[in-house]
Amino acid sequence: MLAGLQNVTFEFGARAILENATWHIQPNERIGLIGYNGTGKSTLLKLLVGEYLPSEGTVERSRNTTIGYLHQDLLSFDNNGSILEVAMGAFEKVLWLEKEIERLGQELEKNAEDGRLLHQYADALHEMDVLGGYNIHHQTEEVLQGLGFSNADLQRPFREFSGGWRMRVLLAKMILQKPDLLLLDEPTNHMDLPSIEWLEKYLVHYPGSVVIVSHDKYFLNRMVTKVVELYQKQLNIYNGNYDFYEKEKELRIEMQQRAFENQQGYIRQQERFIERFKAKASKAAAAQSAIKRLDKLERIEDVEVERPNIKINFRVDKTPGKVLATLKNISKSFGEIKIVAHGSAEIDRGDKIALIGANGKGKSTLLRIIAGAENFEGERNWGHNVEESFYAQHQLEALDINNTVLDEMKLCGSQKNELELRTLLGCFLFSGDDVEKKIKVLSGGEKARVALAKTIVSRANFLMLDEPTNHLDMHSCELLIDALNKYEGSFILVSHDRYFISKTANKIWEIENHQIKEFKGCYKEWAEWKERMSTNAAMNDGQNGMPEKKEQALPKPTAPPTTVTIGQRTPHNPPINKEQKKELQKQQKAFQQLEEKIALLASKKIELEKLLTDPSVYSDKNKFLQTEKVLAQTIKELNMANKQYEETFEKIMQLENEK
Repeated sequence: MLAGLQNVTFEFGARAILENATWHIQPNERIGLIGYNGTGKSTLLKLLVGEYLPSEGTVERSRNTTIGYLHQDLLSFDNNGSILEVAMGAFEKVLWLEKEIERLGQELEKNAEDGRLLHQYADALHEMDVLGGYNIHHQTEEVLQGLGFSNADLQRPFREFSGGWRMRVLLAKMILQKPDLLLLDEPTNHMDLPSIEWLEKYLVHYPGSVVIVSHDKYFLNRMVTKVVELYQKQLNIYNGNYDFYEKEKELRIEMQQRAFENQQGYIRQQERFIERFKAKASKAAAAQSAIKRLDKLERIEDVEVERPNIKINFRVDKTPGKVLATLKNISKSFGEIKIVAHGSAEIDRGDKIALIGANGKGKSTLLRIIAGAENFEGERNWGHNVEESFYAQHQLEALDINNTVLDEMKLCGSQKNELELRTLLGCFLFSGDDVEKKIKVLSGGEKARVALAKTIVSRANFLMLDEPTNHLDMHSCELLIDALNKYEGSFILVSHDRYFISKTANKIWEIENHQIKEFKGCYKEWAEWKERMSTNAAMNDGQNGMPEKKEQALPKPTAPPTTVTIGQRTPHNPPINKEQKKELQKQQKAFQQLEEKIALLASKKIELEKLLTDPSVYSDKNKFLQTEKVLAQTIKELNMANKQYEETFEKIMQLENEK
């Protein structure tokens, strides 16, 4: 074990964060730490590193375990050096050795016959080699570039960068140190998509253990193998990714609810027996025994829903024409930095567009151009009956600081009553008396949520949203996804949250070579298309060992195609060989066996669930617990079989696509 908690209780004043919680972190684990905003995830990380001490219980750390902790408080860190120098601070021993080798070399120049100096110099060179010290510049540059820094950035002073970019430098330093345990608190905040994808791939192969707090479901699904949920002061552990956690939690809640209802039925039955026979001498002893059984009964708790599934509903006042907006010959530059050059595009009714790409490509600038909040060259024309609403960080300035949150919402023109507005604000993490707070006392994140709530319920038929999921927790993000999917209007949004994009967008826009490129399809289809284009380009570039670009196997249009056929036969998909055919037959056989196994397990699950409702079972505590245990094991085996089923199916598809 690297670190963990043993029966830990922790309180802030009268508020309990944890009660009798136990959690052990083992080597080579990738763990997602999740929970609603305000439940104490960051506090839990601080307990693990010793910044806080528990009220009860113990925090355990292996004596030799090294821990790296990335958190938002590091924003106050300052340094006069370049970002390359700050990141290379990870190699303290190597940097000291470099200076020592230089010192010894200078002394040897004066006294080349000194055997003691020669021995020290050789030892230092050997240690430098063992530590991989001659490669630290390359390693540091590679990590910084992966996190989005250009070569030109590497020598720029650290203090010139904004908070988000500084955090990337400190993250680079931390992962270069390679501690046994990495604790990362929202590392993907302020990152663009390429940087998130790089970090995701890096952490998947990280040699130590990782605990990560994140609201990015897509990231958690692809990176973690275990989920620890902080819920109602308890730590619930799920051995799988985020999708597995969601399914397993739903099953746990169903089982707990069923067990609770069964036990309540048993309790009512016993209470009726006691009430009926407690006064009869012949049955008094039996009634007393029933009372004792109830007193000793370990009561099952009713399911409590910490956050209700409130729905965000909003309507539009007018139906717009077929074309909402047209951009013609749009050009925009900031000095010598060109964003768009003679770009053109069209937004149609029903479009739900995600504008994606790396930071610095001009996504937010293009959104402001569409909204009329940025000067540009060219034409931007609105269509018929378009009523637009724009959400961006600068919209916070439009809030009246003397209004309460509730009063500000009343100005949005939604025609909702106070109860409806309070309910809506609950979705954006304002509950109870929070709605009576003045805007002027809110944090930046809280103000952003008020501005977003106003935009969402404005009854506009075209929304422009710049990073709408910033400052939202997972639950609120799901509510926003649900609302946007039911929204009758159209929208264009900028986001680096791949899960959010994949659930909402039906078109992808990307600024490439200063042009607006459109892909008609969802994020998954776009990502597959990009991967295929990249693979084809790499294969063509590698032919004959020549670096120049060859003609692509798939014709490359001026913009991505509307539809792409997955697994399309190309000159680079040779006929399947014997080994591939043998592997395909093996996977097909395994697939058939898994189908049969799943059918049997599913049938067994249904039978066990029926048994739990049988009075002869739920009235017998031992029978009930044994049946519940067998059901839990069956569900576990069924989930594993379903997972293997999906993996086998993907392997078969991959092998068939290689034909």
